[in-house]
Amino acid sequence: MSRAALLVLADGRFPAGGHAHSGGVEAAVRAGRVTAAADLAEFCRGRLHTTGLVSAALAAAAALGTDPVALDAAADARTPAPALRTAARRLGRQLMRAARATWPSPELDALARAFPKGAHQPVVLGLAARSAGLEPRDAAYCAAYESVGGPATAAVRLLSLDPLDATGVLARLAPELDRVADRAVEAAREARDEGRPDALPAASAPLLELTAQAHADWPVRLFAS
Repeated sequence: MSRAALLVLADGRFPAGGHAHSGGVEAAVRAGRVTAAADLAEFCRGRLHTTGLVSAALAAAAALGTDPVALDAAADARTPAPALRTAARRLGRQLMRAARATWPSPELDALARAFPKGAHQPVVLGLAARSAGLEPRDAAYCAAYESVGGPATAAVRLLSLDPLDATGVLARLAPELDRVADRAVEAAREARDEGRPDALPAASAPLLELTAQAHADWPVRLFAS
């Protein structure tokens, strides 16, 4: 299939549900840790090298054909906060619906049957990329970009941030995104060759986990996570 499928999968208009999630930046804004573009850049950089790396490696591994059930267990082990596990599965379920409608495949069907309430979103993303005929590196790039693109978009609403400034943050992170995607693919290949999904990166962001759990209990919020 055409490489242009990556544009469809990575497009913010692809109906995968990501627009409803802030990637933790809503809680960071309320706590006063993100108040302007410079703070947003540091937030996104930290998220890229932790959550982004883990998600990119899981997506690349799924695109390589690693057992998605085992990858889902690995994703669960890397997501301590129940609120984030719930969000990841909710996003995975919505992405699965969109992916099966766009690139039908027996592998997507099998994963949907195994996880009727939703598999972790990066695992579904990698399998969607595989079903679209894309490469593991494409899946890694998509997951890594989502890890920073979501918070940047949410910050525009939360802070009335100039969209040009938010886009500038993402553009300046591009070289680091390249490196994260490379690390993710390398790790995914090693995990596949060793037959050990548990060997995938397990970079952590404890503050994101803690604030996500607190955010889930807010009576009023703009974003689901």
